[in-house]
Amino acid sequence: MLSIFPTYINFKSIITSSIENFHTTGELFVAGKRNTIKLFKVDETLTLNIKSFRKPILINRIIYKYFRKSKARRSYEYATVLLENGIGTPKPIAFKENSNGIGLKDSYYVCEHIFCDLTYRELVETDYPDGENILRQFVHFTYKMHKNGIEFRDHSPGNTLISNNNDGTYAFYLVDLNRMNFHEVMSFEARMKNLSKITPKKEMIEIMSNEYAKISGENETDVFKTMWQFTEDFQYRFHRKKRLKKKLKFWKK
Repeated sequence: MLSIFPTYINFKSIITSSIENFHTTGELFVAGKRNTIKLFKVDETLTLNIKSFRKPILINRIIYKYFRKSKARRSYEYATVLLENGIGTPKPIAFKENSNGIGLKDSYYVCEHIFCDLTYRELVETDYPDGENILRQFVHFTYKMHKNGIEFRDHSPGNTLISNNNDGTYAFYLVDLNRMNFHEVMSFEARMKNLSKITPKKEMIEIMSNEYAKISGENETDVFKTMWQFTEDFQYRFHRKKRLKKKLKFWKK
């Protein structure tokens, strides 16, 4: 099944061809352990960003066909919800699901490629120019998402693209969208926890807490303590998991 966003229906043939020939054509953009992303240039104004999701194991093939939406379909639908709420994300173009009698074989998500200047990861790992200004604007971006009841479960450094508008402002775009929850209202704890994966640096949390308190009207001390506690908890679990993986690799040798 191929579903195309109405705005892009005139590109059906090139979208179809790009997906069908995904493994032999296109420019490799991301070669991940689980998923692969390739770029397909349409013209000077449009480049397709196509994500091929890893083929699911047998039980998930059945689940994704009969009981739960595929990652490609969720990415497409969640992108639409984000844009409807004024939250930046690459424009959704299409998704494709290939199935057989057993279940889902593979799936693809197509969106407009964003040629960004950096990701949030650069703010964490480098002394990026104008970093504090970008960080404070990012907090406004996230707060708007929270006010709309949107919980981006993969709110991590590599999943926010940032473009410089060259006027002192920046545009933010969420990617890797297949894990989201939607709420009528997000609790204070849920909002603070949603920022726990974004940086391990205390000085960045201090800036984010200061800006979040300003725009939310919440107590800055409470914002910082809660955000930092969730960050420490996440970092502890993250590094514990890494240590366990190293031990497993050692014992397998």
